[in-house]
Amino acid sequence: MSESLSGLSSAELENLDEQVRVRYEKLARIRERNENPYKNGFVPSALAADLHRAFDEKSKEELEPMNETCSVSGRVMAIRDFGKAAFVRLRDRTGLIQLYIQKDKLGEEGYSRYKELDVGDIVAGKGTLFKTKTNELSVVCETLELLTKSLRPLPEKYHGIADVEIKYRQRYLDLIMSDETKNTFKKRSQIVAEVRKFFTDHDFMEVETPMMHPIAGGANARPFVTHHNTLDMNLFLRIAPELYLKRLVVGGLDRVFEINRNFRNEGISIKHNPEFTMLEFYQAYATYEDLMELTEKLFHQVANNVLGTTKLIYQGTEIELGGRWERIGVEDAIMKHSEFSKFADRSKLRDRASLLEYGREKKLPMKSKDTIGGLMMVIFDEEVESKLIQPTFLTHYPLDVSPLSRKNEADPFLVDRFEFFIYGREMGNAFSELNDPVDQKERFLSQVDAKNAGNDEACDMDEDYITALEYGLPPTAGQGIGIDRMVMLFTDSPSIRDVILFPQLRPQTVQKAKVEVGKEGKPGDGKAAEKSNAADEASGKSGGKAH
Repeated sequence: MSESLSGLSSAELENLDEQVRVRYEKLARIRERNENPYKNGFVPSALAADLHRAFDEKSKEELEPMNETCSVSGRVMAIRDFGKAAFVRLRDRTGLIQLYIQKDKLGEEGYSRYKELDVGDIVAGKGTLFKTKTNELSVVCETLELLTKSLRPLPEKYHGIADVEIKYRQRYLDLIMSDETKNTFKKRSQIVAEVRKFFTDHDFMEVETPMMHPIAGGANARPFVTHHNTLDMNLFLRIAPELYLKRLVVGGLDRVFEINRNFRNEGISIKHNPEFTMLEFYQAYATYEDLMELTEKLFHQVANNVLGTTKLIYQGTEIELGGRWERIGVEDAIMKHSEFSKFADRSKLRDRASLLEYGREKKLPMKSKDTIGGLMMVIFDEEVESKLIQPTFLTHYPLDVSPLSRKNEADPFLVDRFEFFIYGREMGNAFSELNDPVDQKERFLSQVDAKNAGNDEACDMDEDYITALEYGLPPTAGQGIGIDRMVMLFTDSPSIRDVILFPQLRPQTVQKAKVEVGKEGKPGDGKAAEKSNAADEASGKSGGKAH
């Protein structure tokens, strides 16, 4: 057998798994006959779902005189061979259809071509529709043509893909084998389309803002760094589009939204992926309270139009998205859901010494240099967040953990901000925007001080954004919602990796290499890659509008 026909040398063929080697040998035989095993240009006349919809209700006796002919194509998922006849189960993008193969129909040569087929091959069949003895709609093939030769066997359907490593690394294989996975991503597409429709129906304009920023800003998170050779400058993959979207509101685009990717150089977990999709929107002449109403309407509409109900089951827990969601302040939530109320009265929540003492007693991950608001949020993260199961708006955050939010006029320690939680997870973040350029500059400077003190998630100074505010940002409210977490909820998916087609994973083979990213760029040293994916559950919680 010529090595060029299979594409592999004899030694390479011998080293292959037996099933793969047999398929390569079949490939070579096809090419020896001067036939193309990778054809192009075939267009089926019908899809499986359309055929089932039109003819499943017809009886065998009704269907036979119709003499309905069609051509179909798809991947071979199963073959049942009975000698001179066989059933081939075919999957196209809409579902399954069965082909009936008869030696008498295909002829000697055509039937010998059928005998070379393997599960996984992509084929085209033309023929007449009929019903089998078990009343299954099938196509009696008059011609059968190989379109694409599959060189690797599919997993056994009975076992499916149990190995999550394979599910995530070889998503194409997962999609072939799992209707559940395919339906998850179909539903994701429907959810995103519904979100987009909701905002356009509410007179929002969809925009696109830069993915590469000269300044890392818009959220408290560690950025990815890259380098532009021509300009000889470092750039940051965006951690949030916030500051660009608010520039647009300054420019008179009073209602804008963007659905796009953000990048954060931080932990990987069932809730975090370094590259994720976020919806972010801004509305002039609105407050954070208006956005709570809008958020409820958004989730009601998506739930009703995608699921047909506002009541869903997530990981065994019933979640009701309809009606008015609970609203509770950060301090009220800590007093209600943590054990701080047993330790001290409410007035001590703003006392640094009391917070640190409580943290030591409870062994919470507090740092002495944390702000008072930061210490409060440690209590929230560790003792409260997981208890917010039903949809809840958490309002009135401390100012010192909200560098872009408007101060609350009644209590300057707080800001007009909320995050909302479902099933103990942050789903989105919103606030009435800070539009005072002097106040914003002071907060940027405090962030710069925090970064110089070692906080690599603090924001940088953005002088151009201050300039934009000096021209005047109207009273505005903005919000970010994590699309991936939203899809997790609506598809009952336990991990963010289940709703991202190609999630970030540690490399299967660690290869040490030096990477030049620019004068100041500091790529990761690869140490984390030495750990297995089983250790990827470290939380990567960050600030910003949402994750």
